[in-house]
This record gives sequence, structure tokens and C-alpha cells, in this order.
Amino acid sequence: MAGFIVSQRALHGVPYAVSCRALGVSRAWFYKWKDGDRCARRERRDRLKAEVARLFAARKGKDGSPRITAALREAGWRVSENTVAALMREMGLAARRKKGRKATTRPGKGRWRAPDLVKRSFAAAAVNMKWYGDGTEIVTAEGKLHLASVLDMGSRRILGFALSEHPDAELAYSALVMAVAVRGGQVPGVIMHTDYAEVDVKPENLRMAC
Repeated sequence: MAGFIVSQRALHGVPYAVSCRALGVSRAWFYKWKDGDRCARRERRDRLKAEVARLFAARKGKDGSPRITAALREAGWRVSENTVAALMREMGLAARRKKGRKATTRPGKGRWRAPDLVKRSFAAAAVNMKWYGDGTEIVTAEGKLHLASVLDMGSRRILGFALSEHPDAELAYSALVMAVAVRGGQVPGVIMHTDYAEVDVKPENLRMAC
């Protein structure tokens, strides 16, 4: 009954007193119910805020409203992402931005730059047409290691790789030498593409491809 009275006010603008009188309901009873419902909502909101703050702290401030909302739903809360975002703004909680990854590959300082032979057309119709070099940083308990690899785009096969403590030219060269050896030692016309260079892989410019 009380819910119906509230809905009439919300949907049609009928005053509470008019609805109570028309339905023969005590206004004192109605307001006691309404105030009690408001208190229940306030209590739920306070508990939700506390849980949001706990989850945010448990994740060391790294998660925003989407992940906090997902965690709340897993715990049985029925809540929207917008509500969680509003509560986080109210409490001044904002996820920390991830630090940008430090680049380990740097272009040479000379004025010469290899021509763009790929021109954003990365696919390859056959093997030994386009190779791609990449470097990956691996964190271990004893320090960082660096992995260089060479991928044949035509077969999606890793042809060469090398591991080192230093992300230098020698590391990239070692991976490329392995790739050439895997393909028989002769790969005329292959384009070797990295973040900073694309060149024809030939014996005389093998080091340039690194």
C-alpha cells in the first residue's frame, strides 16, 4: 500500500495526504514506513561505500569502477557501474594510471633511415617474404632479461631468438643469424621489419637489419 502511494506521487504528482485520505490510510503510518525505507536505503549505501573503499584498498588503488563493480557483483551485490563510479568520486577514489612502459629499443642517431618497404601491408602470402623482429623484457627474481625474436609472417613461425641481459644490437643480430640459418643460410629478397627499420636481408646488410 505504501509503495503504491509513493508511486502515485512519483508518476502522477498526487500528494501523499490525498492518497492516504482516498485509501483510508493513516498518514502517520505512511510517513513512518517511508522514513524507515529511507533509513534502509541510507544504511545500504553506507555499507556499499565501505565495501567499495575496502576493495579499492585491497587492490592498492589500481582498479577503477568497472573492476570494482565486477568484484561487488561476484560478492552478491546488485549494483550498477554508474553507482559505483559516483560513490568513488564522492570518496575521492581514483584508479592510479599505469606507468608507461620504458622503451628498450632506440633508433640510431645517424641521419640515415631505412626505407619503408612494408608500407603498413603486414600480411605475407608466402614464407621468406616478410620477417618481423621484436624485443620483450622478462622480469626474473635475479633481474631483467631481454628476448629478441624473428617471426616469419608467412608461416607465423618464430625462426630465431636470443636471450641476453642487455637489449643491444648484438642480441638482435644473434636472433637474426639464427633465423637465416633455419632457412638454409640464404634468404634473398626477404624484408626484415622492426620498430625502426625495414631492409632487404642480404649478406652485405645483415647487420643493418638489426
